[in-house]
Amino acid sequence: MKHLIGQNWHSIEAKEIIELFESDSSDGLSPLSINHREEFFGKNILKETKQDSKLKKFFMQFHSALIYILLGASAVTAFLQEWIDSGVIFAVVIINVIIGYIQEVKAQEAIESLKNMMNAEAIVIRDGIKINISSIDLVPGDIVLLESGSKVPADMRLLECKNLKVDESMLTGESLPSQKNTDIHKENITLNDRDNMTYSGTYVTYGRAKGIVVATAGYTELGKIAHLIENTTSMDTPLTKKISAFSKILLYVILALAAFTFVVGILRDNSAVDMFMASVALAVGAIPEGLPAAVTITLAIGVSRMASKNAIIRKLPAVETLGSVTVICSDKTGTLTQNKMSVTHIYCSNNTYEITGNGYEPKGDFLQDGNKLEFFSDELKDLLRAGYLCNESYLVNKDGHYSINGDPTEGSLIVSALKSGYEERILNKTFPRSDLLPFESDRQFMATINMDVENNQNILYLKGSVEKILNICEFEFIDEKLGELNKDKILEKVKEFAGQGLRVLAISKKLVAGDKIDSRLLDNKFIFLGLVAMMDPPRAEAIEAVKESIGAGIKIIMITGDHALTAFSIAKMMSIVDEGAKFEESVITGIELSKMRDSELIEKVSHARVFARVEPEQKLRIVDALQARGEIVAMTGDGVNDAPALKQADIGIAMGRGGTEVAKEAADMILSDDNFSSITHAVREGRNVFDNLIKFITWTLPTNLGEGLVILFAIMLGLTLPILPVQILWINMSTAIFLGLMLVFEPKEKGIMKRKPRKPNSSILSKSMIVQMLVVGVYMLVTAYGMFNYAIANGHSVEYARTVAVNIFVFVELFYLFNCKELENSVFKTDILNNKLLLLGVGLMIFAQLIFTHVSFMNIMFKSEALDIQTWIGIFVIASGVLFVVEFKRFIESIIVNKTV
Repeated sequence: MKHLIGQNWHSIEAKEIIELFESDSSDGLSPLSINHREEFFGKNILKETKQDSKLKKFFMQFHSALIYILLGASAVTAFLQEWIDSGVIFAVVIINVIIGYIQEVKAQEAIESLKNMMNAEAIVIRDGIKINISSIDLVPGDIVLLESGSKVPADMRLLECKNLKVDESMLTGESLPSQKNTDIHKENITLNDRDNMTYSGTYVTYGRAKGIVVATAGYTELGKIAHLIENTTSMDTPLTKKISAFSKILLYVILALAAFTFVVGILRDNSAVDMFMASVALAVGAIPEGLPAAVTITLAIGVSRMASKNAIIRKLPAVETLGSVTVICSDKTGTLTQNKMSVTHIYCSNNTYEITGNGYEPKGDFLQDGNKLEFFSDELKDLLRAGYLCNESYLVNKDGHYSINGDPTEGSLIVSALKSGYEERILNKTFPRSDLLPFESDRQFMATINMDVENNQNILYLKGSVEKILNICEFEFIDEKLGELNKDKILEKVKEFAGQGLRVLAISKKLVAGDKIDSRLLDNKFIFLGLVAMMDPPRAEAIEAVKESIGAGIKIIMITGDHALTAFSIAKMMSIVDEGAKFEESVITGIELSKMRDSELIEKVSHARVFARVEPEQKLRIVDALQARGEIVAMTGDGVNDAPALKQADIGIAMGRGGTEVAKEAADMILSDDNFSSITHAVREGRNVFDNLIKFITWTLPTNLGEGLVILFAIMLGLTLPILPVQILWINMSTAIFLGLMLVFEPKEKGIMKRKPRKPNSSILSKSMIVQMLVVGVYMLVTAYGMFNYAIANGHSVEYARTVAVNIFVFVELFYLFNCKELENSVFKTDILNNKLLLLGVGLMIFAQLIFTHVSFMNIMFKSEALDIQTWIGIFVIASGVLFVVEFKRFIESIIVNKTV
């Protein structure tokens, strides 16, 4: 039965397919045949892949250089019997591990969602009898009956079809239901154009059909997507990559310095025990205990702020990743657009009208030449009324939320009529329907007969393709008079509308004697009422969001299953492509993409802004190609077809309202309002998160560097240690809590969305920041040592001198904190009052340091000693000098930069 797998069923005769499956269109499969097929193909359900045990997943979270450093710090502090500090550090480790574990477990839920989508009831013909069975029990060759409202249970080739329309947006991205038929199609057409096929998980919106199952379970298009999700590697974020690399370097440097310190001390004839303690002191001083906590807290704050802006973060690192995004790949339907068809233009009686309003809410204005229309001509009223009456859909108002039951195209005609002032109740009463001829693809129009009660006459309305309607029309209204039809002028207007990516329908009418539709009535002598042009309009707020994103240096790429011309028109409206951009240079279709080698795609993806008529695998290729160029890619989407690309992207963004569960589970972030503009808020917040992390790192590392240098110089010069390991722990933990962590609450800097994204391959710290840390670290070394030796020289005890050194470190950090509020601007131009929590932290740090210095039990615990007022004044003066040192360093850099320019 292997020959039944992977065929292009849309290009094979239905009769031949039935023979290949050894089935019968009338009687279906026999029970014996079903058993054989179940054994070969299995149940119609996605198979589970073998997963790591939960215990293994949990312990794998410890496999990180940063975690190793933290565990080392916890072990060292425990060795020093500093149980509280050891417990705090270990608690940070456990919190990080638990968060990572929860994220990984949730990532597997996408496959479960796909399984649920495939489970439904199906009406099948077996052994000549119609029966209801679970879709799980379907096998290839089964004859299945479809009807309006049912979920398609497997991939099927249609054998019989009557007015069948199927919502395939979850697979293709098409905003409109697909009109199905039984015709044979070319072999090399995309999924969107295979009108003789229906696919598992899609929904029948109208009509009936009979089809033969050609693929089940993992062989369906839905199953292929599940396979893509399973085999897609979730990318590390820029933050996790950089923190990981930074942590490894830091780990090696700390171990090397500790070993160097131990060896140098032994060579200077110091005892091994003393040198071991000195090495431990250096390691404790060099380890930035507050870094992981700062990362977690900063990201958590970002999550909270984004949630208030309708962006729900599923994975913490995604907060920062948004700030580094260089490309956003956006699905069109429902993401950039409203996923609601709207009539935007009408051509009637030689006049063109524009209609405003959003979605299906019947509110909006009619404009002519940009001016609001106050008077509606009889011809325009007639056209709008005809669109409402020649219709099978209806508008639903549920608690102020409007939706359409039926075809979205017909729904847009209803809404446009109601916007003009018509009332449904009155129209239905004064123009009751007596007969209906539904739309069919071969006929290309729909017809109704409605009685005009007031004038006691029957009106036959036709709505359909322009070509078909024009062929049977002889007259049109021009300046309120009935005249001969001008086809050329109408076709010119059709061409104009089509160039704007609009879908165009024509509407006509004629008076008839009877109340039943007869084929003889459909031939000629119709009056052309006008053209109705509609589209799935872009969200107004999304247009602004796109412009802001482009201004922030982010490329926007539209990826859609919709037609190329429509997508290109929407892209121009939203400024995704420039107004003067050429179609050929900006748009790549799915067929073109399928013929490209990876190297060619990687080259062309740099300038393409629209990918149209694409399939799930192709979306994944686009994301891969962008990442191969070094881009940080965000992918938005709502359908099942988006899930693999959402998972592969650096950050996947799913729609909360319109998105499928599969898309949500594969994504890193969910937009609860389905609003593209929320992405802009998230990007802004992500940039702020990264800024604040850099500020924290730039602030905390000089302390670790200074402490390490103090220990190293003491050993190399054979001097007394100016600070003890327990005092180093006090400095690191207290300043991290009261000072450093307050930087994560820093508000956004001005112009945050006017600068380019950080280069993906840039280091976590710039050269300027590294120089600044070295300068501050050396300043701490010199001032701490200087004040320590000054105190000894003035007859103070070693404990007194060490207390001075500890306070020098703490207060240099306190003043340096204000240098780090803004990394580019002068501290004297910074608003130091815009972060109230930071000011609170400074106050608490001063209070804590007074307790450390002057409370007796703290003196005993940390071997400190009370200081006199003159020493305190000296500490404040010398510590505040760091403000001017950093400013002088920035001044010198600005001179060098200006000379270079």
